[in-house]
Amino acid sequence: MAKTTKTTFFCKNCGAESPKWVGRCPQCGEWNTFIEEPVAPKTSKGRLTTGSSHEPVTPIKIADVKAEDLPRIKLPSGELNRVLGGGLVPGSIVLIGGEPGIGKSTLVLQNVLRIRNRRVLYVSGEESPQQLRMRADRIARGRMDCECYLLCETALENIFASIQSEPPGLIIVDSIQTIASDALESAAGSVSQVRECAAALLRYAKQTLTPVVLVGHINKEGSIAGPKVLEHIVDAVLQFEGDRQYMYRILRSIKNRFGNTSEIGIYEMKEDGLREVTNPSEMLLSQSDEPLSGTAIGVTMDGARPFLIEVQALVSTAAYGTAQRSVTGFDQRRMNMLLAVLEKRVGFKLAQKDVFLNIAGGLRVSDPAMDLAVICAILSSNVDMPLAKGICFTGEVGLSGEIRSVTRIEQRIGEAAKLGFESIVVPKGNLKGVRTGQMAIKLIEVARVEEAFRHLFG
Repeated sequence: MAKTTKTTFFCKNCGAESPKWVGRCPQCGEWNTFIEEPVAPKTSKGRLTTGSSHEPVTPIKIADVKAEDLPRIKLPSGELNRVLGGGLVPGSIVLIGGEPGIGKSTLVLQNVLRIRNRRVLYVSGEESPQQLRMRADRIARGRMDCECYLLCETALENIFASIQSEPPGLIIVDSIQTIASDALESAAGSVSQVRECAAALLRYAKQTLTPVVLVGHINKEGSIAGPKVLEHIVDAVLQFEGDRQYMYRILRSIKNRFGNTSEIGIYEMKEDGLREVTNPSEMLLSQSDEPLSGTAIGVTMDGARPFLIEVQALVSTAAYGTAQRSVTGFDQRRMNMLLAVLEKRVGFKLAQKDVFLNIAGGLRVSDPAMDLAVICAILSSNVDMPLAKGICFTGEVGLSGEIRSVTRIEQRIGEAAKLGFESIVVPKGNLKGVRTGQMAIKLIEVARVEEAFRHLFG
């Protein structure tokens, strides 16, 4: 009789294994995530043994370990270096995820084509060499003086055979969901294949100190596709996000063992690839000199990076019985809360008026310090009076109408002063311990929403 293939059940979310199907994963708590996959039989090398046939490994005292400061590999993109914490660490494995068409492969290939004096192996399981050459011609504009070698292969064993014949200095795998090992009978992209292929690349990276960059897909929920254990295996997880209808892309660090996870990188999509945005505030602000009502400038923080962004609001009488509330780039429930504060604490009757709010530039802002700028933009449109030129806002609004303190106030004020703003409205009491004498900008402290309204409109 033919030998039946052994199967087991894996959780698509966390990679937990179970001999039978269960409705709820006991590890991560998600429902209906277990799928059945065939598994390869374990060899004697992979079995755990407690006998004395193996040589004992002596543990090392942590104080006796020599601390070696490995020099980081600087990439051509300064924004990518910032998010990584200063560059690629030798022997590290980095996972870059994002929606289809967002620019993951463009970001990686653009950096690879500008690396000199280092052999790079670009493994592609989705595109042919001709397709990659067409993209490279568009990005590099004919300059191909790099040491980049293409390998369009999906078999893990063939990839390692090529690596061992000519060891590279950097490995790119695009994407990890397309790589499969012959030792497993499941299809490429399955839980077991993604986990084993990533683990094999991790072992090679640690043994040879060769950095590996993996490109990964994301699922419909917006998280990295494959088992959750994939994010635990790698050293850094970078999320490339943004709306494909807009030009801006944000590279955000979700996990980083060698750097800060609060750093972000901003790119602008062009015909010839991605362009770094070193000063996003200048691009997100309107260049119009004509004063317009319903426009306010807010100082926000995304990670550890401050920048100024324009808030646009339009308040008009409701043409129908029910007032409309439309928001782009901001939390609609938070805007409804701010409208309730304006009606209860300041006395503006906005229940019968349409309110439209837009964050310029196509970015989505979640910083509560944008509350004061949103309220000022709504008030400006409601009374149809433009705000004074050269003023910006930062502050969180509470339910009682108070202006609450925000974090990193010095960085926010410094960014506003650097862009030439004359004054900034800040929460009262937020400047305790801050040296304000050296700041070349006027500081206006307000404690409540009513004070901000009286200061702006008398």
